[in-house]
Amino acid sequence: MLPSQALLPAVVFALTALQALASDTFLAAVYEHAVILPDPTGQPVSPSDALALMNKNMDVLEGAVKEAARQGAHIIVTPEDGIYGWRFTRESLYPYLEDIPDPVVNWIPCTDPSRFGPAPVQERLSCMARNNSIYVVANIGDKKPCDSSDPSCPGDGRYQYNTDVVFDTQGKLVARYHKYNLFEGESRQFNFPKEPEAVTFETPFGKFGIFTCFDILFYEPAVVLVNKMQVDTVLFLTAWMNVLPFLTAVQFHSAWAMGMRVNVLAANTHNTSMEMTGSGIYAPAGARAYSYNMKTEDGHLLIAKLDAHPHLSPATPPAVNWNSYALSVGRFSQNDHEFTGIIFEDPFTFTELTKPGGILTVCQKDLCCHLTYNMAEKRDDEVYVLGAFDGLHVVEGQYYLQICSLLKCPSTNLSTCGQPVETAQTKFEMFSLSGTFGTSYVFPEVLYSGVQLAPGEFKVLRDGRLKSKHGTSKPLITATLFGRLYEKDPPHPLRISPKVSP
Repeated sequence: MLPSQALLPAVVFALTALQALASDTFLAAVYEHAVILPDPTGQPVSPSDALALMNKNMDVLEGAVKEAARQGAHIIVTPEDGIYGWRFTRESLYPYLEDIPDPVVNWIPCTDPSRFGPAPVQERLSCMARNNSIYVVANIGDKKPCDSSDPSCPGDGRYQYNTDVVFDTQGKLVARYHKYNLFEGESRQFNFPKEPEAVTFETPFGKFGIFTCFDILFYEPAVVLVNKMQVDTVLFLTAWMNVLPFLTAVQFHSAWAMGMRVNVLAANTHNTSMEMTGSGIYAPAGARAYSYNMKTEDGHLLIAKLDAHPHLSPATPPAVNWNSYALSVGRFSQNDHEFTGIIFEDPFTFTELTKPGGILTVCQKDLCCHLTYNMAEKRDDEVYVLGAFDGLHVVEGQYYLQICSLLKCPSTNLSTCGQPVETAQTKFEMFSLSGTFGTSYVFPEVLYSGVQLAPGEFKVLRDGRLKSKHGTSKPLITATLFGRLYEKDPPHPLRISPKVSP
């Protein structure tokens, strides 16, 4: 190689760093990947067959990396399970795993691939980053041998971890994160790490943290990264199955970015048969770019500009006292027509919006939800309700919620209220929603018909009111304040979490 060629990656990195520092912004990319899945067999395949499948997926991911770099992106995030899929037993997963070292070893797999044994996946990801001068973020599997000297060692003599890795523009491994909150069924393939990992790394365009999918619903490591480690941007790799009315990917992930006042780069897998779609580049003030596509099986690349240090940006909304307004007012009206409805197995207390406009209150336990609203038109064929839930959610994980929600019912039959609905006809001239939350962790959601976000069309006041700015430009599915009381959560399966302040 000629000396000038050898210096080229370093020169490109220096120019990229200077550009990012000069503007105090950066270009972020996420890729929603339609994963090529393995055959659903419980029998392990050969290492060469496992690598062949992973290379098929990495062929697609490399195309996205090259295109993102061509458009000037500084970092690209790819999804959870994006390299080998999810049809595995613990045994059949093993051929897909590699030994991923701690980043302190200062390793560039692209130039020294065999330093820690066979690592063809890490080598290829490292070379993607190095050859395109871009940070590459991916999800793979880590394996760590153990023996009888470790009382927690699994019977097969190894730990298997769902793992995120980050390679910098030189191809160096700069971050490794083992998923702490495994989703239902994952523990049959992967082990829980013994302790939660708060993984961060510095770049010329801000401080980054990283976690995976189900982690976003819990205190550790998600909240720790933002509140204690003070990251600017969260890298979020996920295989998220959408659940209406509150937990579609674009809806909740954008709300989390707003509630935590941090950038979030969310890359989802794409599989419509499993309701998996929805990726985005989110700032504290709203979505900069997002995609939700249940019509085709195509992958999708998103690129958008973000502030490198959002807490210093004038565009970032101020901190919120989530119960200030709601505690200052009395119950707006006595409801004679409250009823119970079920959302994702949680029993909500509902009251119907029977008039074109008005002021309503509904309460459950310690939570009272207040709503002021005006519909553009009160339709006879659509019903909206105000709902409250204050309790422990116990389906597909256990976590304590406080939720206030204005939402559309699927039909005029009140027994359907709370069931999923994707379309609506009713627009609102205004709404203002608040609640007597017992937590400072509240995530504001507004979702329009067709599962569309509403960036720039609502605001959260310092006193905790979620308000429309100038009415809704599209029919409304839900406006929701999704609160988490982490201190009321049951202990983690392998650890009793410390108490946290609300």
